[in-house]
Amino acid sequence: KSGEIMGLVGKSGAGKSSLLKIIAGLVDQNEGEVIFKGKIQPLASQRLVPGHPGIEIVNQDFKLDPFHTVAENIREAILYLPNDKRERRVTKMLQLLGLKGLSNQIAKTLSGGEQQRVAIARAIAKSPSVILLDEPFEIAGGENCEKIADYLMSLKNTTVVVVTGDKNFASKCDQVITMANGKIVDKKS
Repeated sequence: KSGEIMGLVGKSGAGKSSLLKIIAGLVDQNEGEVIFKGKIQPLASQRLVPGHPGIEIVNQDFKLDPFHTVAENIREAILYLPNDKRERRVTKMLQLLGLKGLSNQIAKTLSGGEQQRVAIARAIAKSPSVILLDEPFEIAGGENCEKIADYLMSLKNTTVVVVTGDKNFASKCDQVITMANGKIVDKKS
């Protein structure tokens, strides 16, 4: 549902990350359908460019341009916006994710946690209908984790699905789904 936050939990190898990639339209599922905004989405293999418009995923490879600055990496995600609106959004994302002091730093020189925060900023900056996050709190760092979690909780028109081992964050989710062996084994609201 729009504005809902769903936690996806389970042991390593349960299929959580694979499910996110299926929802994002990056890999084909073996069975079932992905329905987004009331329409069955084509398989990844049926699209010229994998992915579904309106769904952003941040997995653990971050996909940043290693030779561009932090600000440039965020800016590139929203080139479709008018200049003034784009720059306001970049500034907001830098502030929100604790990246303001790193805005001119080249991405390849960042720590893993900093790269992760830039990737999250890129996804959020696009204002997608759905954000899929794979372990966003694993390496982001304490205070930054709280900022990210608080911001995700404040989104009203965005569905957020988070693979998480963070029990504190999971307890705040609207739903928590537990996976094992590629199947949903429990669902709590």
